[in-house]
Amino acid sequence: MEHPKIRRVVTGHDSAGKSRVVDDRQVEAITTELMPGFAVYRLWGRDERPTFPDDGSPRGAEAWYPPREGSRFMINTMPPGEMIPPPDLDLDSALLELERQMPGAMAVQEPDTAGMHTTDSLDYVLVASGEVTLELDDGEQRVLRAGDVVIQNGTRHAWRNTGTESCTIVGIAIGADRVASA
Repeated sequence: MEHPKIRRVVTGHDSAGKSRVVDDRQVEAITTELMPGFAVYRLWGRDERPTFPDDGSPRGAEAWYPPREGSRFMINTMPPGEMIPPPDLDLDSALLELERQMPGAMAVQEPDTAGMHTTDSLDYVLVASGEVTLELDDGEQRVLRAGDVVIQNGTRHAWRNTGTESCTIVGIAIGADRVASA
């Protein structure tokens, strides 16, 4: 399945402090045979708190999810139905490729509960199109449709597309601290 590119325009400041467009390019989707039909766009990220003026150049953001002072901006498109990799997939090779493309993304996934994960981040999520179900602990679920938003406060969750069309969500993740409960 061919996924469209997304245009990303980045602004920054020149040496005189004037605002300028410093980058204008198409971002390709990250896809994997492990998740047929899924497309993930990593649009921006940084591992430190921003200060301005800023020349707009990309900063370090190696890991998929942000550290305490970092942030990430991404768009995810998920097809309807269960995520079923092809039966002849070389799982080890596919996992290595996914780690190369999305470093650390699989580390937060629960191996025994498909799709469930917890990140140390505050996530602002907008459903841009389609419908998706947010699943939380003890099976609690909320169906979300285009225009709905979720404020995800570092909770254990999964996204499930039980609808009939693809769903696109836009997310901004801001790194947070997790404190052990008493």
